[in-house]
Amino acid sequence: MKRRSALALAVVLALAGCNANPDVKPDAGGSTGGTEKGGTLTILNAASDIVFDPAKSQNLAITTLGLVLRRLTTWEVQPGKPAQVVPDLATDTGKTTDGGKTWTFTLKDGLKYADGAQITAADVKYGIERSFAPELSGGLSYHKGLLVGGADYKGPYSGADLASIETPDAKTIVFHLTTPYGDWPWIASMPAFTPVPKAKDDPKKYSQNPVASGPYQVESYQQGVSVKLARNPNWDAATDQVRTAGPDKIVFQLGQDTTVQSQRLIADSGDDRSAFGAGFVAPAQLAQIEQNPSAKQRLVTSDAGALSYLAINTQRGPLKDIKVRQAIQYAVDKRAYQLASGGAIGGDLASTLITPGIAGRVDYNLYPADPSGDAAKAKQLLTEAGQTNLKLTLLSLNSQPDLATAQAIQQGLQRAGIAVTIKPLDDDAWTAEVTGDKGDYDLTVSSWQPDFPSANGNIQPLFASTEIGGGGYNLARYSQPEVDKLIAQATAETDPAKAQALWAQADKRILQDAPVVPLTYTKNSFLHGSTVQNFFVPAFPAYPNYLKVSLKQK
Repeated sequence: MKRRSALALAVVLALAGCNANPDVKPDAGGSTGGTEKGGTLTILNAASDIVFDPAKSQNLAITTLGLVLRRLTTWEVQPGKPAQVVPDLATDTGKTTDGGKTWTFTLKDGLKYADGAQITAADVKYGIERSFAPELSGGLSYHKGLLVGGADYKGPYSGADLASIETPDAKTIVFHLTTPYGDWPWIASMPAFTPVPKAKDDPKKYSQNPVASGPYQVESYQQGVSVKLARNPNWDAATDQVRTAGPDKIVFQLGQDTTVQSQRLIADSGDDRSAFGAGFVAPAQLAQIEQNPSAKQRLVTSDAGALSYLAINTQRGPLKDIKVRQAIQYAVDKRAYQLASGGAIGGDLASTLITPGIAGRVDYNLYPADPSGDAAKAKQLLTEAGQTNLKLTLLSLNSQPDLATAQAIQQGLQRAGIAVTIKPLDDDAWTAEVTGDKGDYDLTVSSWQPDFPSANGNIQPLFASTEIGGGGYNLARYSQPEVDKLIAQATAETDPAKAQALWAQADKRILQDAPVVPLTYTKNSFLHGSTVQNFFVPAFPAYPNYLKVSLKQK
């Protein structure tokens, strides 16, 4: 929940609008037509390991784990449409009778594991409880602070259960929360809400041998080499509205360098014709693909992705002055940043905090300027603030791409008379610096994509005052009681339309204070082989929907 970028972690874990590539036609390799059954789909993956233990995973609902494991709810994503939360194991997306503090779910009839055993509410409860165990760290943790007693609970291995999760019968599960939380149906789509039968739990081995509830089960696991999935004979398609289970087998080839992935898929020969890459196509290879008509037709690029932004430390010296922060808004050269990030195919210029593809997003621009910046306007504001000799430090990750984008920011600000010193740090040092309590920096560039398709995931982690320091990702160290109140109201609202309106209001209210400069909505490009069909990247998240991919049959 607290990290530099959910997007970046998704890549590490090998999760990888509209049909985002306009060149993909209904009959092309990226077809979104009917699902043909059969064949072996290969997914090329840079990771050496896949974490199938739902307690340890941050995997998106539409990617790897979703093939093997089901949750109480899941995501329905289609080309050109906002993601929706829909029932998965449950009959609906949850009911609340007390304004969002208590949520009740009922399991569908006929749900079975791969071994034929019945899936029960007690299994879901146990699956969630084990996510609290110190032995199984690393998973998404939103539910831990929301469930009553969760702050002190240490998991089931000591013999204790979490009383705030009740299972009055085999098909009913009830959650008691510490506060009203309208997005609980989204939380119930996270990996921890996967059923785990207690009798089959081995915390040391479960990651490679999970009990399957989805259309596939793990057939073999060779760390660093491959993971092979075969059909789950007890999966019932009639109970599952999001998985089409086209291929007979799915093979993850592990340890595949992303550049090599792209080269193999460009060549499109042998088994690679029935493959796709889980990693982003590198900007350097996008130009090569543009010159290859076959490969170009098989490239799918997202409409948007993570928000990249410049965080301004609002608790730091002259940056406490809103006019100085507004000056930085106008001084930043977003076009140079975009070019340093790979150009237009790498991301669109941003002006809001809520990313495209999130329901309820309102498009606006409080600081309209030429994309290359407005140095004159920035200088005017600095003069009004009495800051005509401003010197700032910009923290950057110490990698060539990150330093290139930092230099683009530096040059724009220098044109407005702001001297910027870039301070490069390795990843761990950067994280410690920007999320620690001290806050000894002026500026830093970061990126963020929410873990679930709600504006909650855009706004609360980055701008709630509770997220300053202590490992939180309010990198602007922004504290505004009016915004905290809006966040609390939106979080508690159970009517989606009303909640979306409150989040949109918070978005604009935050940018009135100029704590960050939205830079780009990053884009992700993926390449697939010529027999792959139903391959698309939705409006959110900016990853292929693994659950609907199928193969053309001869």
